[in-house]
Amino acid sequence: MREFFRSLLAKYMFIILLAISLVQISYLVIAIFVSGLAKNLEGESLSQGSEGLTKIEEKWHAEAKDLQPFTSETIEQHFTKWKRQYEDASMFWVDEHGMLIKQMDVKESLPSEWSSAFTAKFIKERYDGDPFTVIAFVGKDESHGFIVFEIQREAFSPMVAKVYEQYGMILLFGVIFFIALFIAVSFLFFRGIRKRLLQLQDAMEIRDVDGLPIEIHVNKKDEIGQLEKTFNQMVFELRESKQREQEEEQLRLELIANLSHDLRTPLTKIRAQSYSIAKEELSRDGKEAIKALESSIVNIDRLIDNLMSYTLLMDSKYKFDPKDMDVIRFVRECLASWYPVFEKEGFEMEVQLSSFEKKKWMVDPIWLGRILDNLLQNVLRHAKSGMYIHVKTESTDKYDAIVISDRGKGMKHQSNEAGAGIGLSIVDMMVKGMNLDWDIASSENGTIVKIKKYK
Repeated sequence: MREFFRSLLAKYMFIILLAISLVQISYLVIAIFVSGLAKNLEGESLSQGSEGLTKIEEKWHAEAKDLQPFTSETIEQHFTKWKRQYEDASMFWVDEHGMLIKQMDVKESLPSEWSSAFTAKFIKERYDGDPFTVIAFVGKDESHGFIVFEIQREAFSPMVAKVYEQYGMILLFGVIFFIALFIAVSFLFFRGIRKRLLQLQDAMEIRDVDGLPIEIHVNKKDEIGQLEKTFNQMVFELRESKQREQEEEQLRLELIANLSHDLRTPLTKIRAQSYSIAKEELSRDGKEAIKALESSIVNIDRLIDNLMSYTLLMDSKYKFDPKDMDVIRFVRECLASWYPVFEKEGFEMEVQLSSFEKKKWMVDPIWLGRILDNLLQNVLRHAKSGMYIHVKTESTDKYDAIVISDRGKGMKHQSNEAGAGIGLSIVDMMVKGMNLDWDIASSENGTIVKIKKYK
């Protein structure tokens, strides 16, 4: 129950109940005010007696019957008495001869002589009309003429209705005010919710120095507060997970480094023993076996070195020291060291290196040397069927490039010395790490690799 009262649903229900209560209270207050004003007006107005139209009519007839003597003074006193109570009324007296004898506050023009026809017409026009008209004979024998009482019917409408007609806009604007207040409070309520959700969204998009989302401060314990708390818990678990991953990565690097060292030690011993055995008198098969053993030792050593380099590159711990150097000269020196190797294997080696317009590249000589070594090693291992390697330069409007091509059976061909592709992965990372580009095209007629520097 306590959690429910902290929820957004409970808060919004409270806003709705408060709005309904305020509207009802305001309506009641305004109604009381209007009713009180109506009562005050009723108390002050003489025209608002307690009798209804029927009672007024009965009273007018009764008093007219009891009037005596039948003189102008008596009729005037009677009119004055009723005038005090109904100040908006008009009255007049027509005697038995049809002569207009007395009138009081009559607004319209009345004839001084009343014929039977005119009297009948007057009665017909006034019957159940407006103004409310009462015609009564004077005296008991109805031989002294008649007196007429007239008053506008609106004077008998309830004062409350009149007041509502006059002050009804107060009630209307009061209700509109509280409805607008409800809308404003609802708007502020939902704007606060939207603001908190946007803050949570920003926290999800913003990254800390470790690349993880930042935690958000929890101010309330409602549904959004629970969501924020859950989000912070997720961030905390991500940090712990990343920390464990970093620790495991460090252990992996140490393991690879230790394995590389441990593997190189016996390889060195094997290489020394094979060198010693090669000095002995061996048969032809023995010499071939020693040669194959030495080749395997070189390959294993290269694979260990590639594995270590790939691991360091993936962890961004491979030393990078770029220098502004003559790339053509560097490639020539690298090829010079590889020339005896290709010559020994029987490769035809063709070199066509022309100077670039901008012959100096900002590269790391160790990284570039490693790239060339891996590419040349691939040619040596996988393109023996073509027995050909061509290294040249290429210049276009967009880039300068070093091109290495062979006439092997292509990269799709299954080679006996196919590896895991770590060498080319190292080439890719090192090329991109020096802001260079490269592409490779391979077919059954050979493979072409271009290392590009865009102008």
